[in-house]
Amino acid sequence: MIVLGSNSEVAQAFVEECLARGEKFSTIYLLSSNPETTEKFAGHLQVKFLQNSEIIHFDLMKEIDYKSFENINSDLLFCASGYLGLGTEEGLYDDGNTAQIIDVNYAKLVPVLNFFAKKMESKRTGTMIVLSSVAGERGRQSNFIYGSAKAGLIAYLSGLRNYLFDKKVQVLTVKPGFMDTKMTEGLPLNPALTATPKKAADGIYKAYKNKKDVAYVLPIWAIIMMIIRNIPEFIFKKLKL
Repeated sequence: MIVLGSNSEVAQAFVEECLARGEKFSTIYLLSSNPETTEKFAGHLQVKFLQNSEIIHFDLMKEIDYKSFENINSDLLFCASGYLGLGTEEGLYDDGNTAQIIDVNYAKLVPVLNFFAKKMESKRTGTMIVLSSVAGERGRQSNFIYGSAKAGLIAYLSGLRNYLFDKKVQVLTVKPGFMDTKMTEGLPLNPALTATPKKAADGIYKAYKNKKDVAYVLPIWAIIMMIIRNIPEFIFKKLKL
């Protein structure tokens, strides 16, 4: 298994979900911008599951060193790379904030996903599971820079899925709503609309095994986003969302 953004709580929960359900991997490649932190998780996998793993430095805020993972091959990729950045009030006109949000969530991420997609295409097998966001379904004033990058990622994954379908490669787009993670720490989240990493991992694993194309972590978000998508623009632009 290849894990992009392996310090993500959701990514780690998904890895454990796979292993707990009896999935076997010769090596789990943990790509991380903070290898020192990832070492603890790698040790945990070794002790609890006797699972071998390899940590590879991977930072979407810097130049990507493709040589560091050009020899990696796996039939399963899980991508949890993402960067929320500052909200619109703090960072709308901050060029650095905007660039980082776009780079991590789309501009630098897509070439990396292409890199691994090409490997799976050549073998005519594999699954790519990529976390996007419900924020990408419609731009909202509170986080439209982040949402626009996620919207681009959703469109990319849709096209990639279409392209790879007859190459026997599965592409699963995951759209989390509110998540109880480090990235959302301190935000006023509604508990009824918020998933834990463990619950998210369980839902993602089931979607993966059922060969779903798109999955919401909590089903309620499919309804919420359907309503939001269908609000007429002349009304929507007046809302504080």
